[in-house]
Amino acid sequence: MSGSTTRTLPRWADLLLLPLVNLALAMLIAALVILGVGESPWAAMQALAVGSLGSADAIGYTLYYATDMAFAGLAVAVAFQCGLFNIGAEGQAYISGLGVALVCLGGAALPGPLLIPLAILTGAGFGAAWGAVPGWLQAHRGSHVVITTIMFNFIAAALMVYLIVNVLIAPGSMAPESREFPPQAALPTLAFLGFPASTPVNLALPLALGCALGMWLLLWRTGWGFGVRVVGASPAVAHYAGINQSRQIVLVMALSGALASGVAVNELLGAQHKLLLGFTGGYGFTGIAVALMGRNHPVGVLLAALLFGALAQGGAELAFEMPSVPTELVVLIQGLVILFTGALGNLLRPALARILSPRAG
Repeated sequence: MSGSTTRTLPRWADLLLLPLVNLALAMLIAALVILGVGESPWAAMQALAVGSLGSADAIGYTLYYATDMAFAGLAVAVAFQCGLFNIGAEGQAYISGLGVALVCLGGAALPGPLLIPLAILTGAGFGAAWGAVPGWLQAHRGSHVVITTIMFNFIAAALMVYLIVNVLIAPGSMAPESREFPPQAALPTLAFLGFPASTPVNLALPLALGCALGMWLLLWRTGWGFGVRVVGASPAVAHYAGINQSRQIVLVMALSGALASGVAVNELLGAQHKLLLGFTGGYGFTGIAVALMGRNHPVGVLLAALLFGALAQGGAELAFEMPSVPTELVVLIQGLVILFTGALGNLLRPALARILSPRAG
């Protein structure tokens, strides 16, 4: 028997402790950068914390941003479970917005209890269709989903520019946006929970929580979900078990696109109340970092989305409270979080394993 020793990280440490340590390391580097520009790291971090969680208004905006990131993170995570790197959540959310807008603009005579669910379902259908095509191309033509989803992001952006500017633009308007949706198409806010009416947090938040629960039940409590995870873990084993991998890939990519449609629901039905260019705001790309930090698990994705939502809202407050701090600092902090929880996520794993795990000879 070899005299070498191996150590593994306990599951609780892998899921909870390692991300927290990586986050602390990222914030430490950010604090050194703040110190380097001549500002107080403590004051900056305090402004971030107070700006994101220090009042009902701040919490409302934090949850609003976190809702977008949760939908995008879930869309990326469900594809990861099948071994697919879906970089197309941005485009899928964008096209979903087209479906939401078409229903709202064309269904002005419908009552709200019918119009809102119809808009949500149509947006999910548009996103699912846009996500299923790259899945079909990989499953049946061997086109890698990373390449095709990147291409589909550009196609979605070009298509939406043409439609908004030339077809859906409000009559007589110079701004590239549609006319206002009918009032009954607005998602109710969460004012009944104590959030100020001025905050845009709305019923898309509990919808995101429901989608996370549904994803967990589907992937970890059904036979189909087990097959998805087998395909992601070992295609050879999946083939030996008789799992139809092509069908799984197409269905998972469709599900991923449907989850990405939540960004359109939150933005268009919950806040903007009209279709406009760039409403996705890059959330589809941020969802990649959210999924990586959340270990592609629904609970982890929700926690990571909350963190990134707090950074987005707290960063705006930081720029207001400390004008001397460069506005790019918040982007830097987000980049450091992504770097240490994503690309360098395993940097401290051996050290933690030596501390926490018993030796195995």
